[in-house]
Amino acid sequence: MAGSAQHAQWSSRWAFIMAAVGSAVGLGNIWKFPYEAGEGGGGAFVILYLLFVLVIGVPCLVAELSLGRRGQKSPVMTMKSIAEEEGRSKLWGLLGWSGIIGAFIIISFYSLVGGWVLAYMVKAASGFAGLDAAASTETFLTFIADPVKPIIAHFCFMAITVGIVARGVQGGLEKAVTVLMPALFVILLLLVVYSGVTGEFTQALAFLFEPNFHALTGDKILNALGLSFFSLSLAMGSIMTYGSYLPKDVNIPKSAITIAAADSAVALMAGLAIFPIVFAYGLNPGGGGGLVFMTLPIAFGQMPLGIVVGTLFFALLAVAAITSSISLLEPGVSYIEERTGMDRKKVTAIIGLLAFLLGTLSSFGQPGNLLGDVHFFGGMSIMDVKDYLTNNIIMPVGAMFMMIFVGWFVSRKAMMDELAIEDRSFRIWYFLVRFICPVAIFAVFANIIYDTIIAPMMAG
Repeated sequence: MAGSAQHAQWSSRWAFIMAAVGSAVGLGNIWKFPYEAGEGGGGAFVILYLLFVLVIGVPCLVAELSLGRRGQKSPVMTMKSIAEEEGRSKLWGLLGWSGIIGAFIIISFYSLVGGWVLAYMVKAASGFAGLDAAASTETFLTFIADPVKPIIAHFCFMAITVGIVARGVQGGLEKAVTVLMPALFVILLLLVVYSGVTGEFTQALAFLFEPNFHALTGDKILNALGLSFFSLSLAMGSIMTYGSYLPKDVNIPKSAITIAAADSAVALMAGLAIFPIVFAYGLNPGGGGGLVFMTLPIAFGQMPLGIVVGTLFFALLAVAAITSSISLLEPGVSYIEERTGMDRKKVTAIIGLLAFLLGTLSSFGQPGNLLGDVHFFGGMSIMDVKDYLTNNIIMPVGAMFMMIFVGWFVSRKAMMDELAIEDRSFRIWYFLVRFICPVAIFAVFANIIYDTIIAPMMAG
């Protein structure tokens, strides 16, 4: 119940907002969103993305938070208990399992990339002077091909995550996010100001915000829809778990809008921090890890105050990664602690160790490493398989069924009582959850499956 040790409440709405924003803001906000926006039609893509966040993301966020607060338990037990109260099958508990398993798989490779970020923060503090494109690429590829160094960095990142989660809700999660999230915004703001003064800010503004509706193909529209959903950290158990620590007097819809606004602001600010530098030094604005680990270090090696700016940038990434990783570890810890009564520190250490060990496979599967030649369907590496399974299957399917559960299997009155909002607002939200959200999520899921499985098979 809410008063038990493992489900102590957030001490304030501010702490909850910081935790939820921290869960939502991750590495993808910093490197994936700006690139997708620029390539997808700039301002046209951004407008669509923000619209989808409001119409799809926020209603889903409200639904997941409300389930968590009503259940006051881990995701598995929350889904089981609510289903039982509503006279539904306990098999709905599988939705809770999908979130916990998905989060565990994600943190196993997310922690590895977090380790890369920590390693590059140290490299940045030493300076990237003299790096050209070839040398920068070689530096990164040599690092990830090393069988030992990335594992050490991965262990350090996981140890930080375990250390925070082991201390509990108020003693660990809350203290961490109320320091780290303001720090993230300050660092990001400093980088935006620096880029504005020294970089090609006008070109970056055009790349990100100048509407190009001709670039909005069907795929790009679905990309905007998918990003709006995944960027809010939905259907991984994290938001439901955080919701279970939420006091009854907190307004969930208002909180969800605040979380979504902060998450989107970070993504947009990241673009304004990165792309003026990219364009000023004639670098390739191509996205993904390559931009962060191979392209930007070239600029950091040439620019004024490059050591300071480079270190700040990787510190920003580290903070974003840590606040997300603690939310990925928490659902599993919450469940095991709840079911077994084991000491939280032991549970966290065990789950963290298992995730670390699973993550080492992702490291060994990098090009040039011990398992670098091991490939699966479509030439995917071990990390690619984990990423595909979680982001393209577990999360969208879980989210779709969660919306179906809330919209069709939980009583309307129960949801009205939980949300306590005016009738008109509730009717709009309820309509979106019942009809729009499941269809939209299914469209993203179907598009992913077609692009990655069906189309290649037809082409072959």
